[in-house]
Amino acid sequence: MRSELRLQAMDFWMRNPDYLADEIISQVAGDQLADSYLSVARSLLEDPEPDLHYYPMPRWFYGAYEAIDDAMALLETYGLATFRRSGEPGTKSHRNQLFLTAVGADAVAELSGDPVLGWYTRQAELVALVAGDTVGGKLKERQYQQATYAGTELGLDIAPIADHVRKRLDDQITASVGRSGGGM
Repeated sequence: MRSELRLQAMDFWMRNPDYLADEIISQVAGDQLADSYLSVARSLLEDPEPDLHYYPMPRWFYGAYEAIDDAMALLETYGLATFRRSGEPGTKSHRNQLFLTAVGADAVAELSGDPVLGWYTRQAELVALVAGDTVGGKLKERQYQQATYAGTELGLDIAPIADHVRKRLDDQITASVGRSGGGM
C-alpha cells in the first residue's frame, strides 16, 4: 500500500461495519455495485460480527486516524509485513509504504480458512472492493460525506451510524425492487 492515508481510510471501514455497509449502499445506488450487495450490507448490520468487531477510531484533522507504528512493528517482528518511509520528514516528498511479505501472504491464506478468523479476510475483501483504486484523500472525502463522521469533535471516537444505515438500506431495497419490477 503506497499511502498511510489510504490505509487509515480503509482501516476505518474495516473496524466500523456500519460505515462499510453505508458505503456499499452508496455504491449500489450509484450503480457501481450490483443490487445483490444489499444483502451483504444487511449482513454487516445484522450478523453478530459488527458488535464483536466494532473498534472505534478517533477523528483528527484529516479524519479517522490512529497511529500505526505499534501495529506495524508487531507485523514486522514476525516477518509478516514491512514499513518503509522515504523522503525527508515534513516535506511533500515524504511517503510511507507498507508491504505484505510472502510470510504475511501465507498467514492471510491460512486465516481465511479459519471459521472464526476468516471474518477478517472477508471484511478486508469488502473494504478493498469499495475502496477500489481510489487514493486516500478521496476515500477520506467519501467518509466525510457522512454527517456523524464529519461532525465528530477532534480527538473523540467517531460514533456508530447503524440505525441510519438500516433505514438507508430499507429505502435502497425498496428502490431496487421498484427498478427491477420484483424481488431482488
